[in-house]
Amino acid sequence: MVTKPSRSRFVELRGLRYHLREWGSASHPTLVLLHGWMDVSASFQFLVDALREERHVIAPDWRGFGLSGRAGSDSYWFPDYLADLDRLLDLVSPGEPVDLAGHSMGGNVACLYAGVRPHRVRRLINLEGFGLAEQSPQSAVARYGRWLDEVAIEQRFRDYADFDALAERLARDNPRLTPARARYLAEHWSQRSPGGRVELLCDPAHRRVNPVRYRVDEAFACWQAIEAPVLWVEGANSATAGHLRLDQAELSLRRRQFRALQFEVIDECGHMLHLDQPERLATLIEDFLATR
Repeated sequence: MVTKPSRSRFVELRGLRYHLREWGSASHPTLVLLHGWMDVSASFQFLVDALREERHVIAPDWRGFGLSGRAGSDSYWFPDYLADLDRLLDLVSPGEPVDLAGHSMGGNVACLYAGVRPHRVRRLINLEGFGLAEQSPQSAVARYGRWLDEVAIEQRFRDYADFDALAERLARDNPRLTPARARYLAEHWSQRSPGGRVELLCDPAHRRVNPVRYRVDEAFACWQAIEAPVLWVEGANSATAGHLRLDQAELSLRRRQFRALQFEVIDECGHMLHLDQPERLATLIEDFLATR
């Protein structure tokens, strides 16, 4: 099933042991892939398999996910993701801009970063990284209170009897996954605990609400500063924008914040584009990267 085996590399980034998954030779153009919340770098395997051209693909596990180190703090913050990405690009592509793609949370990080460091990004690919809904200043009272309540208790994720049980859960949540792909993901999204059960490779601190409200005007300012051409891709059957309370008018407004944007929708595809339609997504990405 896997046609392009990956290799693992561990590096020190800002005091944490970071796991990088790599495909291809460093002699080929570099493409950096950023996964989303509750995901890991290995989920890009099917997308990489579908790429026609030879590329050096690098995908980190974000701090607190996969095989990367855990922060040891009560919560995780977007500025840390930005700083981690900044150090990562200094390491893997010193002095040279990269092609950067991010899914969901990774897309949000990529878009903020491309505005803050426009000279570091040659082309930007945003896969369902919509940002969050506007949150009023008054909402801060409840959010801080909820965060304090959650900090006071231990956070845990559900575990599973074995990899097959987790694969069944993944296939149930996403009917587009084949059994073989669901099993592959289960083996890379989790590990066996000392008791023999299977637990997710994710710091439970990620469950806590972010007490800092999302500021749309700040996100827009970063997006407007992006100089790279942008490919924005949505899944036709994705429910994520609705869950975020973003209607079509708001999504259109957000897309207009980018100077040079190509907008694409993939049919028969949900939020997890790289799992649902990796071949069609790979074609879009490669055609976009090939344009002048």
